Amino acid sequence: MILAECPICHKKQGIRNKVCSCGENLENAKRCKNKVRYWVRYRLPGGKQKKEYVGFSIEEARDADGKRRVQKRENRIFEILPESKIAFEELAKWYLELKSVQKLSSYERVKTCIGKFNKILGARPVGTLKPEDLEDYQNRREDEGCAPATIDMELSIVKTMVTKAFDNDKIDARAVKAFRRVGRKLKKGSNARDRILTIEEYLELLNAAPVHLKGILAVAMNTGMRAGEIFSLRWSHTDWDKGFIRLPAELTKERRRKDIPINDNVKAILSTLPRHINHDFVFTYRGSPIKTRTRRSLASAADKAGIVYGMNKEGGFRLHDLRATMDTYMDAAGVRESVRKKILGHVPQDMDQHYLRLKDEELRQGMEKYTQWLNVEIEKIRASGPQNGPQAFQKH
Repeated sequence: MILAECPICHKKQGIRNKVCSCGENLENAKRCKNKVRYWVRYRLPGGKQKKEYVGFSIEEARDADGKRRVQKRENRIFEILPESKIAFEELAKWYLELKSVQKLSSYERVKTCIGKFNKILGARPVGTLKPEDLEDYQNRREDEGCAPATIDMELSIVKTMVTKAFDNDKIDARAVKAFRRVGRKLKKGSNARDRILTIEEYLELLNAAPVHLKGILAVAMNTGMRAGEIFSLRWSHTDWDKGFIRLPAELTKERRRKDIPINDNVKAILSTLPRHINHDFVFTYRGSPIKTRTRRSLASAADKAGIVYGMNKEGGFRLHDLRATMDTYMDAAGVRESVRKKILGHVPQDMDQHYLRLKDEELRQGMEKYTQWLNVEIEKIRASGPQNGPQAFQKH
């Protein structure tokens, strides 16, 4: 469809209109050179409308409109759209410079995953991508030894980028469609882990850990926080008056605020840590915030404690397993499921996610029940053998 733009109010309307709603005489305006601008409007596959500026000539507008009709009928419309020529590398540059993306706690992971994708498909124009291209990418990454979960994460992050670009009219719908049609490599639930640490292993690991790692391990065991949440923890997140750690939504995987009671064990740990003048982070190494995972020091400590380390090894342990460990032991302590999920940040899958409201006091009581159980179990082990556990934290 051809549209004429009113030179006064700039409203775009059908070329048959003689008078604009603002009162401008369009018939007289069209007789003047370079006064009325013409546009063509067409609908893209998927239903989205597109308006394209042509110029001041009605003849050129008719030619452009006819050309678009032919290209649409022959399914070649994506070949001529300007945004279909943008490559993934260019799109990635735009996406990674967005302030909303740079504020993500997972920004470095996002950047890495997009970089992996661009090494293979970065030069490809976004509008030319097909599902078979993404399937080839999956197979190639699998041949390189990547785990299915890693491949799925990479495509999920790139899909988020593509969807963002589509919502901002940077690209058309074909690229989004390609990502929606490609299945996941990992079957749901097939990567669920069942590794938990025994109390003995936990104490041995604490004994073997370097000083900067002891607090991280103990806080993980007493709060159930994820590694990223622990490394991002700031003193400003601690509500000492109410006795809670208040994690803002942008730091949590669920994108929901998380309230975690501070038990006596965590209180003892935090009381030993210094506050730095130049930053507000709780956990540091040689005065600087610990911004990356401490795999090397954790692997060394696990080796000294006689614990297999690594998620790809049979019976292997990793830091994230302390969440499952705490959940298991909270259940053993008699903490009800709704309280466990709230503390750990698990989103209920039933109607409880809409209607269940737990007060701070209920969370505190659940944490106290777990803490008492944990401390009793630790004391039993210490009473039955040589002194275990780190000397830095009195509660442990």
